[in-house]
Amino acid sequence: MSNRLNPTKPSVALWMLIAVGDVALIIASAGMVALIALASVVTVAAATVGAWLILRRSVPARNAAPARVAVPARMPVHTSPRQRFPIR
Repeated sequence: MSNRLNPTKPSVALWMLIAVGDVALIIASAGMVALIALASVVTVAAATVGAWLILRRSVPARNAAPARVAVPARMPVHTSPRQRFPIR
């Protein structure tokens, strides 16, 4: 049996904060070139994911039946308030 507990939100957040700090230290030690390279990689990745989502959204589903919409034949046209609300 294992004594390891499931990770809790605070511990995951702490490790994420440590990872962000590590990346910041690596970028600071490497210089401006690494910062520009990292920014370009993130930009290309974001653009790729965005384009994929947009293209995926515009593709129709396969074997999908056309949507059926109920349209009333004709609505009666009322000219006077008495016709609209007849008194019983």
